Amino acid sequence: MDAVKINNKKQLNDFVGAQKHSQFLQSWQWGEFHKVVSENVFRVGVEDGGKLIAAATIIKKALPMGKKYFYCPRGPIIDKSQIPPAAHRVVGQANPKQIIELLCDTIKQIAQEEDAMFLRFDPTFQITDYQLPIVKTINIEPDQTLILNLEKSEAELLKGMHPKTRYNIKLAEKRGVKIIEAGSDRFEEFWQLMCQTGERDNFRTHGISYYKEMLKADNDFIKLFFAEYKGKPISSIIVAFFGDTATYAHGASSNDDRNVMAPYLLQWHCIKSAKELGHKYYDFYGINSKRWPGVTRFKKGFGGKEVNYPGTYDLVFDKNWYGIYKMVRKVRRTF
Repeated sequence: MDAVKINNKKQLNDFVGAQKHSQFLQSWQWGEFHKVVSENVFRVGVEDGGKLIAAATIIKKALPMGKKYFYCPRGPIIDKSQIPPAAHRVVGQANPKQIIELLCDTIKQIAQEEDAMFLRFDPTFQITDYQLPIVKTINIEPDQTLILNLEKSEAELLKGMHPKTRYNIKLAEKRGVKIIEAGSDRFEEFWQLMCQTGERDNFRTHGISYYKEMLKADNDFIKLFFAEYKGKPISSIIVAFFGDTATYAHGASSNDDRNVMAPYLLQWHCIKSAKELGHKYYDFYGINSKRWPGVTRFKKGFGGKEVNYPGTYDLVFDKNWYGIYKMVRKVRRTF
């Protein structure tokens, strides 16, 4: 096995996109997006016999006093299909533990050059039995999501929904709600809906430049949809299309005309669009009955399978500075 730097878009996307429930946050396009809205981005991987078996897109984040940390959203990615079960593994053959440790050693070397205190990451695999200074921390990405299998027919998908969800889809159609795909030229309309949603539901949004830059991405990767009623946009979502999965990344809705149930028809349209484009799964990207009861109830109405992830972890490179960072972070969260 060899650690490598990844500088080829096709190589990375072919690998990450081939994994089940493909993670768009580890795609080449998402890394390029973060080169604009965050700081620098680098990509590393592990090859076995010249073939990628692991990859990580790392975003460099600034901290006070000239310090930094690295962030690997919903990664690293390991190709488990290329790793035989322990019972069938021969001496010298790669195993997940060795792959991760080699990847982490490589990232640590870069961290020493960049003066980064730790690597924050959201793995899709369990963190067990690693001889590494890994610490569980506050979740960045949701640790629970809902994934809909698009290999079912439309009739089967409708049948798997909650009756109220099916009713609301039909109601929106009856009321004359129209769904359109839009471009970045309609960003201001999306932003107005997002501001209304954040204020109404009391949740934090990203800054305006974050969403604006996101919608400049490849139109085959990030798509913006509106639900319109009487010619006015009243609901909107951003969906990422990557690999075998379409992911509902962001949603917003107006305070007006909520009785026409536009978000239900909008989601159903995007689910059908993802299916038509050949994607196998639709990821609702985060549920939590305690933190987001209304949103979670809405998403669960469409059916699907609940998927749990381990959460967010820090791989510590500098114990002393990390201890200071944790104390400052704890103090700030109390205010």
